[in-house]
Amino acid sequence: MNRNIYIYILVMAGITYLIRLLPLTLIRKEIKNTYIRSFLYYVPYVTLSVMTFPAILGATANPWSASVGFAVALLLAYMRKSLIIVSLLSCASVFLVELVTGL
Repeated sequence: MNRNIYIYILVMAGITYLIRLLPLTLIRKEIKNTYIRSFLYYVPYVTLSVMTFPAILGATANPWSASVGFAVALLLAYMRKSLIIVSLLSCASVFLVELVTGL
């Protein structure tokens, strides 16, 4: 396991570069298929959700308090409350659940 770390970094950089370069070189025309366009439109949102959701559940000492905070945040966001209200009330709900459960 005593290998040169610069080789690993170079391989990772090359693969990352190829992943970003290949679509630009292979697809030169405008994408007109509505299914593919809608799929590509939602890719950033799905990627952000996939990265954020596990962090939400692992951010507290108790998974139940994280779930309650997430549910409160979803409910308030669905009701179109402001970002500061959503974050404050979801943090307060996590605090209250952890205070009640004693964990």
